[in-house]
Amino acid sequence: MALALFLSVLLIAACGLIYELIAGTLASYLLGDSILQFSTVIGSYLFAMGIGSWLSRFIRKGLVTRFITIELMVGLIGGFSSSILFLAFAYTQAFQLILYLLVVLVGILVGLEIPLLMRILEGRFQFSDLVSHVLTFDYLGALGASLLFPLVLVPKLGLVRGAILFGMVNAAVALWSTWLFREQLPRHNGLRAAALVVLAALTGGLFVADRVMAAADDNLYADEIILSKQTRYQRIVLTRWKDDVRLFLSSHLQFASHDEYRYHEGLVHPVLAALPGAKRVLVLGGGDGLAAREILKYPNIEQVTLVDLDPEMTQLFATHSYLKQLNGGSLTDKRMRVINADAFVWLDQSKEVFDAAIIDFPDPTNFSLGKLYTTAFYRLLGKHIADSGFFVVQSTSPLFARQSFWCIAETLKAAKYQIKPYHVYVPSFGEWGFVIAGRHAYEFPSVLPAGLRFLSLTNLSTLFDFPLDMQSIPAEPNRLNDQSLVRYYEEDWKKLTH
Repeated sequence: MALALFLSVLLIAACGLIYELIAGTLASYLLGDSILQFSTVIGSYLFAMGIGSWLSRFIRKGLVTRFITIELMVGLIGGFSSSILFLAFAYTQAFQLILYLLVVLVGILVGLEIPLLMRILEGRFQFSDLVSHVLTFDYLGALGASLLFPLVLVPKLGLVRGAILFGMVNAAVALWSTWLFREQLPRHNGLRAAALVVLAALTGGLFVADRVMAAADDNLYADEIILSKQTRYQRIVLTRWKDDVRLFLSSHLQFASHDEYRYHEGLVHPVLAALPGAKRVLVLGGGDGLAAREILKYPNIEQVTLVDLDPEMTQLFATHSYLKQLNGGSLTDKRMRVINADAFVWLDQSKEVFDAAIIDFPDPTNFSLGKLYTTAFYRLLGKHIADSGFFVVQSTSPLFARQSFWCIAETLKAAKYQIKPYHVYVPSFGEWGFVIAGRHAYEFPSVLPAGLRFLSLTNLSTLFDFPLDMQSIPAEPNRLNDQSLVRYYEEDWKKLTH
């Protein structure tokens, strides 16, 4: 009996934390700036739990009935929370209002749970033992949830099914409690029936989870969705309109197949053609294999090492028939070595040195990405580049995110590199910027590989000329302890929507 009660505490704690993590993750995916979103979600949730704990003092009668009712409410609201949030983002302009209403409501209900349960159990244990046992199992539940969330729930179930599953756990605890406390329940049959109804509703939600996501995606993306996949790190969506396929990572466009060649030729060839003796090339990011496709056009290349965080991304682009055709089968080429790891950690642990590096990370929309654009990262990267080598950094738009672009340039200067900024027009994105960096001055190549569709020796030099509205403006370097770039980026893109 005692073990069953404390196991209930563990499950309640796990469910409560899962709902909090889901809200923070969804806000981060859909709104960006993960630190801001997680901080405000966690702060609001803890504040709401405090309100719930305070309100519990006013519940004086029918404690078990109230506890079971609250469990069912938490299971129903928390279980469908991610479905509600995805649909709110797709169909309304009130996503943030709905987000925080759900966070506060679930937080208040979760805050009521433990105080009520402790009062229900206080006659069965000494107070000191009760508090220690309840808090021990509460913290163990939180630990279990924090491990399950990134390792199992997100990659295996996804955010919609994961929330529903834990809602079912809450409902199961409520149903279980009707037996554990049956002697204290005057109308346990009605509560059991309610618990079964909630379990049935949540079970039905599991079967329609794909339809919920399809409905949300259909309203978010203008074109036909041909693939939608939630990984441990991001949401991957592929859309198609006629023969144009587009890749979105966590709602951000990464490429359009009609014009991606402009971006990837512009990213790779200005730096690699200037190093005719290059044999070993490092690619950081670029899990789609499109930059690797361009690198493998050089017959002197002996090995390309690609480091990308998400194994499901590289697996998708190595096996999907159309995507493999798009990247020329680069990820399965015998000269390719694919490593799934955090680039920062991998560079810190590796001792390898390369002739060139292609840095193709997503834009610095949050601090976890912003760390990959810091002086610390570029200094670490420099240890892996030969003295005669260069690397190039994808550097967002010098037109739409002008200060962000020049912040990246200033960061590379602060890391003691000689730099050569340039830009390429990509119709799907507009003007896009890159910066070449090395320990010595860059010199234009005299030869480019055959078969390019956009870049030529004639137009190469024009990429390095910046018109007045894209020329350098003051910006602070982006440092690990003060990521000015993320702030610049948010301000730059916000200007376009106001």
